[in-house]
Amino acid sequence: MHRVGTAATCAALALGACAQEEAAEADSTVFIEEMTWTEIRDALDAGKTTVIVPTAGTEQNGPHMVMGKHRYIIDEASDRIARELGNALVAPSVTYVPEGGVDPPSGHMRYPGTITLPNEYFMKVLEYAALSFRAHGFTDIVFIGDSGGNQGGMEEVVNMLNEAWGGEGARVHFIGDYYSANGFRDWLIEQGETDETIGRHAGISDTSILLYVAPEHIREDQLAPGGAFEDSGVSGDPTRASAAYGSVGMDLRVDAAVTQIRAATGSM
Repeated sequence: MHRVGTAATCAALALGACAQEEAAEADSTVFIEEMTWTEIRDALDAGKTTVIVPTAGTEQNGPHMVMGKHRYIIDEASDRIARELGNALVAPSVTYVPEGGVDPPSGHMRYPGTITLPNEYFMKVLEYAALSFRAHGFTDIVFIGDSGGNQGGMEEVVNMLNEAWGGEGARVHFIGDYYSANGFRDWLIEQGETDETIGRHAGISDTSILLYVAPEHIREDQLAPGGAFEDSGVSGDPTRASAAYGSVGMDLRVDAAVTQIRAATGSM
């Protein structure tokens, strides 16, 4: 009788374990990018008919924080939101968004590495993402943005599509509370921070959340009030940021989004 050698047996067992691990991972992920089309089909059949379309951006965040800050934050938030909802998947994050003019460079485009997209083209990307998901059977399409420049375009597309569709087939939802009504700034002020230290860009809020989500993307030796030099791209004092602050900030953003989504979709 032919006997399989020990090395081959171990390899076969290892492959089996790998296959089981990959299957478990496919079952547990909520990210469409990490799923096959048949897994997405089965998820839809099982009632996962909400899809979150996160919008981020590729922009300067001072000398201490990487260009992809918004994507790292919105990916973590979307994962948590989808899991809490229980009936949602997450689309690939949109990282090309309005960031200022090209000629002459304005806004964040004044800093190397920033990528901009005119608002009308950003809106067209969102429109066709929504059309795609509607065609596949998703009934609630949710736009969430981690950047201020994204908010108006998302809301416009939602209004346009809902009017065009008339409630047939799917609905689109703009979840603005995630970004603008999450209560994090008020909470920071309760902790003794001020409008000046919190700042408006690359200050305490975003730096704290990225320290919590992906601390490897913070250059701690570059942390300085106001970025340490004129026109650094920093507003506020990121030296006062902390992962502990960031944990609270992420919880508040996720809670605000989940509450608004449930209200919008009637799944309270």
